[in-house]
Amino acid sequence: MPNQALTLLLEFDDQVRRDHHQPPAFLHRRDRRFALEATEPHTPRAWLDHIQRLSGGHTNAALKPLRRWRRITLGFAVTGTVLGIVTMLGLLYYDGSGRINVTVMLGFMLLQLMLALATSLQALVGWRPWGWLIERYLHPAEESAMAINRLQPQLMARAAHCGGLMFALAGLLTLLTLVVVRDLAFGWSTTLSTGADSYYRFVATLAWPWHTLWPAAVPDLELVSQTRFFRIEADTAVTAGRWGEWWPFVTLAWCCYVILPRLILTALSSLHLRLRARHVLTSHPGLLALRYRMETPEVDTGHQNTDVNVTPELAVNARLHPLPDSPVVVRWAGAGEASVPAQFQGHQQRLVVEAGGAASLAQDQTAIAEAGRHLSDDSRHSVTLLARAWEPPTAELEDFITDARSHWPANTRITLVPLATDPNQPASDQQLAPWLRFCERLADKRLYVARYSNVDATTGNGEALS
Repeated sequence: MPNQALTLLLEFDDQVRRDHHQPPAFLHRRDRRFALEATEPHTPRAWLDHIQRLSGGHTNAALKPLRRWRRITLGFAVTGTVLGIVTMLGLLYYDGSGRINVTVMLGFMLLQLMLALATSLQALVGWRPWGWLIERYLHPAEESAMAINRLQPQLMARAAHCGGLMFALAGLLTLLTLVVVRDLAFGWSTTLSTGADSYYRFVATLAWPWHTLWPAAVPDLELVSQTRFFRIEADTAVTAGRWGEWWPFVTLAWCCYVILPRLILTALSSLHLRLRARHVLTSHPGLLALRYRMETPEVDTGHQNTDVNVTPELAVNARLHPLPDSPVVVRWAGAGEASVPAQFQGHQQRLVVEAGGAASLAQDQTAIAEAGRHLSDDSRHSVTLLARAWEPPTAELEDFITDARSHWPANTRITLVPLATDPNQPASDQQLAPWLRFCERLADKRLYVARYSNVDATTGNGEALS
């Protein structure tokens, strides 16, 4: 089963790298639109599905590094299988002139356990003693998400554990096969001064995990005493009959101290890789940038360049227009929330609706539909949209106007009225400049900008730009 956290990281990183070729304004608008329209949580998986729907398909290029690592894992598994068969044949080699030393078998099992623990330890600390070989084979330029000290130690540990597990399983099958087809003679011996009693306590301790499951696989003191051999000793018929009684102990010891640790550590290596992939994705710079674009409205600064140290351009071709007597007033993003000028307050003939800002897209649609019904009953097809003058126009406002055009009468006049901090005071020329440029950029012949001042409350006329 594929590692979903790893594939998600690879797909996300691949999309972020491809987004580097797109203009920042396009990315901001695309991701902000997704954040506003999405009905599901704004997760990387949901964002990738949205991008794939926009692009019209799914690409497997992002999973190319993962396929390469699968080939490495398969190579370790095949190599481990072959080495497991060859190693067990060597350990169980018996030509009739000696015995298979159980002590050597136990020492080799201890070596396998130490190698398995060392493999897991290097993945935990991120040590890469084989890094030079991986870099030569994998071409690091293509390994964007799995850079050095990121995911390679965990991937290598998983591959090594898979190879070790296949080594252990192949060794077990070889052992059982030789037990069936050959007459193996086991015994024990050591150069150290170890008596049968001490050796019996040692093997009984090792056999404790299965002493209730298979009592025959636990050597007794008599077996230990009769199967000890020395460099010079004459074999007797009494002990020769018991040489083969060690195989259940050797088999279960191999299962308990070689196969079981490898199986557990292989599962833990996959879990560690999954957790590491999630951590890398959480700290991915592209995810931080994506969240910023989704949470931040796109702002038109009023300048063609992207240099933040350049003063925004104030000179525009658009001009201010008089304030109309509109039957519908839209308060955008809470404009005039503190005190709405009397001229824009609702009465029997005027409708005031809320849109933008904290309002959801469904609330914006409701406001558009309500305003459309009111306009259809009034001959004055005019809408006044109040906004905060100190907040430059956003992409959400452009989308709102575009959507409203498709629901309101075709000849509806929309007048943008940016309000100053004090709604009874006129907005400055510098505050109005981005709004005039916004109107000019949209190229909507029935979209205007007007400036409200306290004089307009009595005259009803807007102030022209001199």
